[in-house]
Amino acid sequence: MMTVRSLLFNVGFIVITIVWALLCVFVVPLPYRWRYGFISGWAIVNLWWLRITCGITHDVKGVENIPDRACVVLSKHQSTWETLFFVAYLPPMAYILKRELLFVPFFGWGLALTEPIAIDRRSGRKAVQSIIETGTRLLRLGRWIVVFPEGTRIAAGHKGRYGVGGAVLAERSGFPVLPVAHNGGELWPRRSFVKKTGVITVVFGELMETEGLSAEQVNRQSERWIESTMVQISRVPYPAAEQKN
Repeated sequence: MMTVRSLLFNVGFIVITIVWALLCVFVVPLPYRWRYGFISGWAIVNLWWLRITCGITHDVKGVENIPDRACVVLSKHQSTWETLFFVAYLPPMAYILKRELLFVPFFGWGLALTEPIAIDRRSGRKAVQSIIETGTRLLRLGRWIVVFPEGTRIAAGHKGRYGVGGAVLAERSGFPVLPVAHNGGELWPRRSFVKKTGVITVVFGELMETEGLSAEQVNRQSERWIESTMVQISRVPYPAAEQKN
């Protein structure tokens, strides 16, 4: 049954994405906030469709920790789900992502309208410098920056190596960090067609001021909080060796 429901969701997701992408032509001339509002509507509709077809909902904890000012969000990355959630739930924001995603038909067109920080991962220091310069400019404009420190989706119950790019941006820009943990990968697994019915738990941690901290300290503290919270909210066991940071 979940295979059929997942098929329904995927078909709807593709149709919604194509329609939204075609309509993007009409919002390109509009101011950024109007364009972003249009794109966030795409995420909201897809999350609604996910609930209707697959029975996947979410429970958000730590809402009181979400600030009323721009910040750098450092989040766990397990699934495609959180990329929809952040666009739908947070104020206007930009992802740090690999630039190849902008060339994906339909999806990439809409993604480009959100003005993400698209980097070439092979360019090393140049990519980091681009993150710092562009990220700081956007933060000063009031836009949030969402970073997945692990760089790629990690299967539920595991952790990847935390890259320092987002922490460097927070240190250099002086903006605070908002850590986020969630178990989206348990219901929408990476590289899996079939999704599972249930409730995804999302936890926003306390805002971390970065003044006086090095990028390494910011990264270490964020990783420690995220991974310890993952142990608490995960329905699959974390290997003991991976709980140690």
